[in-house]
Amino acid sequence: MVMRRLFVFITSLFIFGQAFGQHSDESTRIKLLNTYQDSLISLGKKFINDENDLERKNANYLFIKTLVSALKVSNSFLFPFDSLKSISILNSPDNRFRIMSWHVMNQDGSYRFYGTIQLNTGGPLKLYPLEDYSPLLQHPEDSVTDNRKWYGAQYYKIIPVYAQKPYYVLIGWKGNTVKSTKKVIEILSFNNDKPSFGLPVFDGNNKTRKRVIFEYSRQVSMLLRYVPEQNLIVFDHLSPPDSKMKDKPETFGPDLSYDGYKLKNGRWVFQPNLDMRNIPDSGDAEYIDPKKQAEQDRKLIHSNQKH
Repeated sequence: MVMRRLFVFITSLFIFGQAFGQHSDESTRIKLLNTYQDSLISLGKKFINDENDLERKNANYLFIKTLVSALKVSNSFLFPFDSLKSISILNSPDNRFRIMSWHVMNQDGSYRFYGTIQLNTGGPLKLYPLEDYSPLLQHPEDSVTDNRKWYGAQYYKIIPVYAQKPYYVLIGWKGNTVKSTKKVIEILSFNNDKPSFGLPVFDGNNKTRKRVIFEYSRQVSMLLRYVPEQNLIVFDHLSPPDSKMKDKPETFGPDLSYDGYKLKNGRWVFQPNLDMRNIPDSGDAEYIDPKKQAEQDRKLIHSNQKH
């Protein structure tokens, strides 16, 4: 009887010790990831807001190194980095992967994009860095590329499509130059877990596109969002201020009409002249450039201080 009680006591101590050790390990892991997140927040503010071009780029270089170190922490996929506002972090709805994307403004007002795809392996880290190849892509709407030749963008929406070959639609903001802004509808698919960008699934205007790119004046905003109730991607129709400017997309802007792409049998079919009265309002906000957001926040704080 005494031996049995002793056995139960020792077993209980062992189980308690294991549970305590696991709790301690988990606590240490979360603390470490929070420390990394604090560093990333500081560096993110710097590569967005610093007026010095070299300082922005140096901060971004340190940001990338710090992010990779953070993602090497065990089970980092489960850590949301939800206090990190300088980059976009999107989990796929099926939780297969998450994609992180961000930009750094160049001295001439153009942008370079950065990102990575982290697979949910439940074990060893599997990471695919995204290298912005935009300036060298001659025909981006007709190109299929890999993560080393990425048509860089900062994404704000993932739409899974369960076709014969499953893929994901990414909607993103691309910036461009001091005169124009771009947005993109991108396709991401996987071949043996390796990411591929671009797929010939956009049909319309007597052409099939592998991705869709919009360019318009930097002085205006463009609506581009997904309406899940109708399996529809809706967007402003862009047009020049007059016919003489038809070859100058940097002058284009919304003309109060709307077009879209409707999902049909795994493909996206162009839909002209949509009636927006039949489109339900969606919570999918347009992407806001973090630098503009920071400027708006500063103005708001200054206004509040005055009052």
